[in-house]
Amino acid sequence: MTTQQTVKIKLVRSPIGTKESHRATVRGLGLRKLNSVSELQDTPAVRGMINKISYLVQVL
Repeated sequence: MTTQQTVKIKLVRSPIGTKESHRATVRGLGLRKLNSVSELQDTPAVRGMINKISYLVQVL
């Protein structure tokens, strides 16, 4: 059995006042409120989304 690599991300800044596409990315990653944490599979698509909104999130 192979274990899936995961990455945990935490929303540390509010997406209010950011671009609409950045807010959509935050929602797409499963983040709602400040300090909410989401654990996702570590794929290139997810890494790209994290990179896009790196100023709003923290990788745990």
